[in-house]
Order: sequence, then structure tokens, then C-alpha cells
Amino acid sequence: MVTRTTAGPPTCHDAGVTSVLLVDDHASARRSIRALLEAAGYEVVGEAADGRSAIQQARELLPDVVVLDIQLPDIDGFEVAARLAENGHRPRIVLTSSRTAEDYGELIDDAPAEGFLAKDELTGEALEELLTS
Repeated sequence: MVTRTTAGPPTCHDAGVTSVLLVDDHASARRSIRALLEAAGYEVVGEAADGRSAIQQARELLPDVVVLDIQLPDIDGFEVAARLAENGHRPRIVLTSSRTAEDYGELIDDAPAEGFLAKDELTGEALEELLTS
């Protein structure tokens, strides 16, 4: 249960999230997402451009949350999420894509993730809402 002492929208700290690992194969997308999340108070502790690097960095950095692109050049985001879920320190995973959730159907529902945010809807506030719902 989240208890706030001040009025207003929830913040990343209300959700117990302070550190984020960004996983996207496009550097420009990582830069944009980083800027949005840092402006909302998240600490981006690492970035990865492919699935193997994401798994390695998640194990080393122990982020609270991983913002994970589904379409990666080596291992897709669903497999990365499954592997991270097996990890001793299981980060909260939020899947993202330039495609819509409908394009992936039940794959999103079956993934060990908090949920999905389309890249054009990904903001610090949207991430916070997903993590606190």
C-alpha cells in the first residue's frame, strides 16, 4: 500500500522505483526515453541495445525497473523478460514498442511484465501510473 504525505499525483518514489534500465536498439529512442524519465525523477542507471546486454546489465546493475523494447536484434523482449524473471533479483518489467499492444495479442498478457506502454505514450507519468496500478 502506498501512503503519501502530500497531495498530488504519485511519483516514481511512491512506487518504490528509483532506478531504471533502458533497453532499445535505437540510440535516439534511448536518449528520448532517458530524458523523459529523468525529468520525472527516475534514475536511469544503464542502457542496452540488445537482449544479451540487457540481461547482463540487469544482473550487474540490479535496477528496480526495466523498460524493455519488444523488438530487439538478437533476443526479443518477451524472451528477455522471461530470463529476467528467472533472475535472483527480479526487476519490474515494462514492455514497450513502436507498435500497438494489439499487434502482440496475448504475448503481452503472458509475459512476466507489469504491462505495456507504446513508445508514443511512454512518459514518466504513464510509467508511474502503470507501476502503481
